[in-house]
Amino acid sequence: MLKFLFWILLSINAALFAYGRGYLGNFKGNEREPARMKNQLNADKLKLVPAAQATAVKAAVADAAPAPALQPVAAAPLLIACVEVGNLAAVDARRFDARIAALGPLKPLRQNVTSTEVGSYMVHIPPQATRAAADGKAEELKNLGVTNYYVIPDNTPMKWAISLGVFKSENAAKTLLAALNKQGVQGARISGRGAQVTRVNYRFRDVEPAMRDRIDRVAATFPGQRARLCK
Repeated sequence: MLKFLFWILLSINAALFAYGRGYLGNFKGNEREPARMKNQLNADKLKLVPAAQATAVKAAVADAAPAPALQPVAAAPLLIACVEVGNLAAVDARRFDARIAALGPLKPLRQNVTSTEVGSYMVHIPPQATRAAADGKAEELKNLGVTNYYVIPDNTPMKWAISLGVFKSENAAKTLLAALNKQGVQGARISGRGAQVTRVNYRFRDVEPAMRDRIDRVAATFPGQRARLCK
């Protein structure tokens, strides 16, 4: 009886071993791996490779793939650091303000600049050492036929000089000087007379080239003005 049980158990274990190895198939009709390999097409051409080699091949394929195209990035506009217009007289500055305001939201730096400018030209005999010397020079002018003269008093920077005429233009002063020389007047000369004036200067910071051109076109409508670079 014991021998019978032994052979029964041995037969069952053998059957389970064979089924586990795939030699007996399964009841669902699917085959284990050894049988599946035999039923595949061109199974003899399959080649097993080590995992390291498979990883290297995958990396090489990835490196060979074309890189995605980069989207173009719009370049930032080149800005001009400083543009200057001036110096404008007060009346011109008011007109300039209105025309610049029409260009857009510009905020120029507005500066008042006070300077001395020649406002007129005087033909004169230079200052004499004393009042008596000035009066003597005036007598000489009278003897030469010059009647339009004026001895400048001593409370001015040109004290004891003799004025022969004051003109707004230098050419008019030169015309009188030439006439006096023909009359025999010696030592007369022309001097510019200065006056303090206030002008307005404009500076625009970080403007685009197109805006700089528009500012220049506005500036060009004023005499002697153009937009220029500054620091």
